[in-house]
Amino acid sequence: PGTQYATLGGAIANDVHGKNHHRAGTFGRHVRRFELLRSDGSRLECTPVENAGLFNATIAGLGLTGIVTWAEIQLQAVASAYIDQETIRFGKLEEFFELARESDIDFEHTVAWVDCAPSGDDLGRGLFTRGNHAKDIGSDPPKAPSRRVSFPVDPPFTLVNSWTLRAFNELYYRRQRADRVQSLQHYEPFFYPLDTINAWNRVYGSKGFLQYQCVIPEAEMEDGMREILSRIGRSGMGSFLAVLKVFGNQPSPGLLSFPMPGATLALDFANLGKRTFELLDTLDDVTRAAGGRIYAAKDARMSAADFQAAYPAWRDMLEHADPGVSSSFWRRVTETVA
Repeated sequence: PGTQYATLGGAIANDVHGKNHHRAGTFGRHVRRFELLRSDGSRLECTPVENAGLFNATIAGLGLTGIVTWAEIQLQAVASAYIDQETIRFGKLEEFFELARESDIDFEHTVAWVDCAPSGDDLGRGLFTRGNHAKDIGSDPPKAPSRRVSFPVDPPFTLVNSWTLRAFNELYYRRQRADRVQSLQHYEPFFYPLDTINAWNRVYGSKGFLQYQCVIPEAEMEDGMREILSRIGRSGMGSFLAVLKVFGNQPSPGLLSFPMPGATLALDFANLGKRTFELLDTLDDVTRAAGGRIYAAKDARMSAADFQAAYPAWRDMLEHADPGVSSSFWRRVTETVA
């Protein structure tokens, strides 16, 4: 996932994905077995064969089946702690999809930052990053970050607005002089760039922010993402953190797993109350019309109708959910829909 501070149980419960989803799929594909502690005190070892129903329900099961006490996972051997990275500046959304198709063949890790503010010819411009695990790191490779900075204050209001957003995004888009830059990167800043700033959420002020991540199926992904970015641009409520990625077609064992073949966009919006929620409703409209879904792990307001339509296996979860476990999310999205 995008932070190194996730727990193993959390990675299983949310069936997390990363920059290599097009190659490796989700985390749940690499879980061999785990022990599940239920509220009645029973401890069940779950594998794809033994207690298989609970195994599939626990992966992406949002913690609803019990507590994962230990897990056995399959790891990948890598040659070093470094990534051979290339960052490419692209000028519009169409170029992102061209780069994604080209890069998925030869690069294990791919992801892009996109600028949510522009419209017209600049819609969807951004920086595409791709990389492979480095084998030759030379005699003086870059070191892991030894110090982390902290956002120093708790402002009473959000510092994210149309002016700061446009200024930051313009500077970030121009941060490298050349259109293509190759470098050797330690894995920490490559995989977890936000972890270098402690308490970065303070920039959103005392009312906080809402995360939003959707996936648009492959057949609709280019038109769908163009419409989503257009609506965000017109709203004036863009996101500093707008991460665009194309998922692969590896199925997950998890009943409620989020990824599907297509494109996913992850965003953070300052909580401006009604205005923010209305924007997210319009993004739901695009996602719903395209046959996509919203990521439950980052959700605070998905409707029961949208959840049940996008995750048809939710009814199968009912028989596996621990009767002593619930959440406000689960109660909200499983309510009766007319």
